[in-house]
Amino acid sequence: MFVDKAKITIKSGKGGDGCVSFRREPYVPEGGPNGGDGGKGGDVIFLADRNLRTLMDFRYKRKYEAQCGQDGMKYNRYGKQGENLVIKVPPGTIVIDEETGLVMKDLVNHGDSFVAARGGKGGKGNVHFKNSVRQAPNFAEAGGFSRTRNVILELKLIADVGLIGFPNVGKSTLLSVSTSAKPKIANYHFTTIAPNLGVVKIFDTSFVMADIPGLIEGAHTGAGLGLQFLKHIERTRLLIHVVDVSGSEGRDPIEDFEKINTELSTFSERLIKKPQLIAANKMDMLNEEDERYISFKKHVEDKGYRVFPISAPMNQGVSELLGAAAAELKRLETESATEEDYEFFDFEKDLEEPDYREIYISKEDNVYVLEGQQLLKIFNSTNFSDLGSLRYLYQYIAKNGVIGKLKEMGLSEGDVIRIFDYEFEYYDEY
Repeated sequence: MFVDKAKITIKSGKGGDGCVSFRREPYVPEGGPNGGDGGKGGDVIFLADRNLRTLMDFRYKRKYEAQCGQDGMKYNRYGKQGENLVIKVPPGTIVIDEETGLVMKDLVNHGDSFVAARGGKGGKGNVHFKNSVRQAPNFAEAGGFSRTRNVILELKLIADVGLIGFPNVGKSTLLSVSTSAKPKIANYHFTTIAPNLGVVKIFDTSFVMADIPGLIEGAHTGAGLGLQFLKHIERTRLLIHVVDVSGSEGRDPIEDFEKINTELSTFSERLIKKPQLIAANKMDMLNEEDERYISFKKHVEDKGYRVFPISAPMNQGVSELLGAAAAELKRLETESATEEDYEFFDFEKDLEEPDYREIYISKEDNVYVLEGQQLLKIFNSTNFSDLGSLRYLYQYIAKNGVIGKLKEMGLSEGDVIRIFDYEFEYYDEY
């Protein structure tokens, strides 16, 4: 089954907590603290791998979590870092942040990678909190938080040549006679419901050709799943526009040609600017002197396109078409696919958490409530049975100007301040 879109949840590893420990050997008087630091949590990394062709794996597994960092240990031993989680996706995969709807990364080429969720930092052991006044700190720093993010994966196939056209015009047949691919072929519309890939070998070269499911009028608005099909054309460098010039479906080939190009231009100006070769298919049902073919050929050539009369089932004219495609690809710049003009999510800045140290103040029923990421981390590190640890928490709050802001809001002695699930009364002489 071809799967080109998936939604998953990723979670980085939490940082390990710092250790509270003291040297207690009888031969080391006043040994002091020796608690080690916690290990960093694992990152979640996306990696483009050419060995993958579809997002099928993500259909069954939706949650991915990196390893947490190990807590610090006594004797100044550091905790082990959590292992990074590498999620492999096919080249051409776009990673989108669900919350903002912005693109985090366009993984175009094999080996492209990026960190989508960074693991929490390891907490510092109590050895770091020793100073001339606090000789025996009975607290350590909690590990940094993990990060959970919902992401949407969208795959746009990367191929050299894309076959486009109305349903049942012979695209799958052309792919089958040009490559070793075995697409489903039948005499009804939408036989192909997912893109098929094949490798064309001609002369001393080869290229990848994709059979894009048939487009219909209104595809750019989603008609006939058109949006799902059109996006796969964006990665191709050359288009082969297959047209049924026999009119076997009761349609006019000139109108077919114009309608498909209208859909391309309406969806994206980049698509209509891609080079096109026109394959006038089903020529076994008429001849080159037929008025329908002559008028079609003149109309298309007047627009600057080259027309190749073919009969895909009979394998007539196919080699000339493929030879022209190979020559056109050689003429085009042989550069790797590049990122498209998306509005990118500044996830690097997001990972830095610029408001990490911000303390937010609110008032609920005469209780002053303090919240903040860094505050929560220090709160989790606090040993409430140790005066030195409590003083460290208070000093952090005071240094951020919170006490002054609280007094401006009417804080006075005896008022209650709540930090998460802990409440205490405020006194000036604290």
